[in-house]
Amino acid sequence: MASSDDSTGEMSDGLQVELFHPESDREPGDTNIQKFGFDVHPVVFPVALVIIATFVVLTVFFQNFASVVGLTTADGTLMTAAGAYGAIRGFFEGTFGWFFLLAVNIFIVTLAYFAFSKYGTIRLGGVEAEKEFSDFSWMAMLFSAGMGIGLMFYSVSEPLYYFSNVPGFFDAQSGSGGAGAAALAQTFFHWGFHPWAIYGLVGLGLAFFSFNRGLPLTFRSIFWPLLGDRIYGPIGHFIDLVTVFATLFGLSTSLGLGVSQVNSGLSYVFGDILGLVNVPVGTVPQILLIAGITAIATLSVAAGLDGGVKKLSTVNLYVMFALLGFMILVGPSVFIFSAWMQGLGTYFSNLPALSFFTGTMGPGSETVSAWTVFYWAWWIAWSPFVGMFIARISKGRTVREFVVGVLVLPSLFSTIWLSAFGGSALFNSLQGNGAAMAIYNESGQTFAMFGMLNQFPLGAISGLLATLLVITFFVTSSDSGSLVVDHLTSGGKHDVPKIQRIFWAVTEGGVAALLLWGGGLNALQTAAIATGFPFAVILVLMCYTVYLGLDHEYELLQSEQFAERIEDMTDGDEFDVETSRQDVVTDVQGNRDAEGSD
Repeated sequence: MASSDDSTGEMSDGLQVELFHPESDREPGDTNIQKFGFDVHPVVFPVALVIIATFVVLTVFFQNFASVVGLTTADGTLMTAAGAYGAIRGFFEGTFGWFFLLAVNIFIVTLAYFAFSKYGTIRLGGVEAEKEFSDFSWMAMLFSAGMGIGLMFYSVSEPLYYFSNVPGFFDAQSGSGGAGAAALAQTFFHWGFHPWAIYGLVGLGLAFFSFNRGLPLTFRSIFWPLLGDRIYGPIGHFIDLVTVFATLFGLSTSLGLGVSQVNSGLSYVFGDILGLVNVPVGTVPQILLIAGITAIATLSVAAGLDGGVKKLSTVNLYVMFALLGFMILVGPSVFIFSAWMQGLGTYFSNLPALSFFTGTMGPGSETVSAWTVFYWAWWIAWSPFVGMFIARISKGRTVREFVVGVLVLPSLFSTIWLSAFGGSALFNSLQGNGAAMAIYNESGQTFAMFGMLNQFPLGAISGLLATLLVITFFVTSSDSGSLVVDHLTSGGKHDVPKIQRIFWAVTEGGVAALLLWGGGLNALQTAAIATGFPFAVILVLMCYTVYLGLDHEYELLQSEQFAERIEDMTDGDEFDVETSRQDVVTDVQGNRDAEGSD
């Protein structure tokens, strides 16, 4: 039986290589340098290290240097890295905000077309590819990598902000029930289908060109239909270097947000609620937390994708379900589900107009610029990281299954999560004592979640559970980021040495700690967002390259040469063949009954 299974896999690989892979003598990582236990690309790895070190040093130095010498801008304000990056971000958001909105809408339409057209039956990895992970493990990993820390950080604070500052698109009185429905709908909009469409497009493109074409699992491979073998040259190096930059620094800023919330949670629970110990909030304790959590992440990433990341992501999802269930039970259960239904209704009924709303011809431009464009640019800047990780874990799934899994299920779960936590905060404002809003206004976003939880029974327990969840999200995000940067700096190889994974996990924690110490995390966040515009242009172009790849694949599946090979394979009744309504082969699996009789 084992030999038969192996032969099936070899025949699948041979069939895919012979008919579907491009005619090229290049292979992922074929020019790599292998020394000191590392297996790295000779250009991307060293240049990436130089860029990372230079950027960290200059950002930290410039922040402190400007303060010491009193370097100011023309209007007399202190010139800092944050100010420079903020100006760049402001320029792109103010000038090209309309383009961000248009681009993300294009991504949604493109993904829907791929999923529900004839291309939806194409299987990532070829007709004989099998799923590497179960559906539950797959969902756990893609959700943990996607926006776990962000949901914990914004799920209470964002609805509360809109409750007091109603988005201009909606006609509602601040602090009213209508403002609550508008707050949930606007938050659903920012955490629903649109961000996952960005991730889904990148993940689909990377998975297809890597698994179906045998190209490196790096961002450069998506442009094979336009560049051909030139993806292995300077253009490809540049694409991967920009991707490393966005991935590592974008992840570092997110880890900074996460550790600040962990610090606030420990302080609020053990100090304000239980009165046991005064946990200080500041840079030093947050750096110590980064060191401790990075150590855990390093052990996890050393165990590999299956042994570490998958298990932690599954545990992470269980903890998330536990906290969600806890909130529904001890919180205003009826209000949560009623708010979810009303929020969904407001969201779906306004989705087309909201998706194209710029606020140019009326009130609302502030919300679009400060929130919507900010989010779209942020998700786009993060798309190489999340998309590549999703691609890595999605082999064996059809295009339709991939799109539905990535686009629909996480989006709907996000709305439930936001209704439970954001809805409970709104309930406290509408029908309670208003303490959640008061704590948010007084202490800021990092305390908003814990202030809301403390308004309901067993606030200390739920606060500790929320803190644990942020930590596990921290670890899984670090793990995912390490694996992605590994692929980028190893020439797109799927398997890299353990020491290399450990190196990048430690590097991520070190970068986050240094920038936190130097006051550069906010500067880096604005810098990462500024990369959103060039990435948006690249992703629009990518819609076309993925279409070219899928269309060529479908033509090959319909070709006489492929039909003849399938006929030769199935003559002995050793394989089960599934076809679509258009008689295109979608799945080929070994017939175990026939194998057993042999």
